[in-house]
Amino acid sequence: MDSTVEKGKLKVEFYFDFMSPYAYLAHHRLQALAVRYGFEVDYRPIDLMRAKIAVGNTGPGNRAIPIKHKYLRLDLRRWANRYGVPFVPPSGYGSQRLNCGTFFALDLRVAQSYVCAAWPLVWGDGGDMNDDALLAQVALSMGWCPEEFLEYVSSDMAIERLRAMNEDALKKGVFGVPTMCIGSEMWWGNDRLHFLEDYLKGIEQ
Repeated sequence: MDSTVEKGKLKVEFYFDFMSPYAYLAHHRLQALAVRYGFEVDYRPIDLMRAKIAVGNTGPGNRAIPIKHKYLRLDLRRWANRYGVPFVPPSGYGSQRLNCGTFFALDLRVAQSYVCAAWPLVWGDGGDMNDDALLAQVALSMGWCPEEFLEYVSSDMAIERLRAMNEDALKKGVFGVPTMCIGSEMWWGNDRLHFLEDYLKGIEQ
């Protein structure tokens, strides 16, 4: 058991990118685990493509490999059906601004609400995550000024914060999303959440 973990102060660092369908699925399950085991989700958006390049994963993306992409669509629907969540692939994958919006929410201490408002619009409804109208819709649902939010997510400051988060992730050994960390322990992938739950059960004992 990691000696840095203190019972009653438990946080699970959640590295994600809104473009990742498996991160969307993992987040749904992670929320249920947070309620069950009483931990806080520490939201950490990263640029997935930059993270992959940084660790040498420069091969073609899944959408560029038709036979693999066909299977992944089936796999994703199976997971969505298991979790009981809607699944409609987005019409656009430019996630930088939506990712940057997480920092706007973090500053206001409403990151969970923001993520829960944004993700269903892209992987549940099939929206374009880089569309101004979708970003404005998220802002309005959060009670924010859309113009202020849109200005922030395109700002140099927000982009720099995303870059810095990528650097932090790389230092921790994060190479993809979704990644969940507790202290020095790390789990990668929606299909590894049962190992995270086993660890959480060990903390309770």
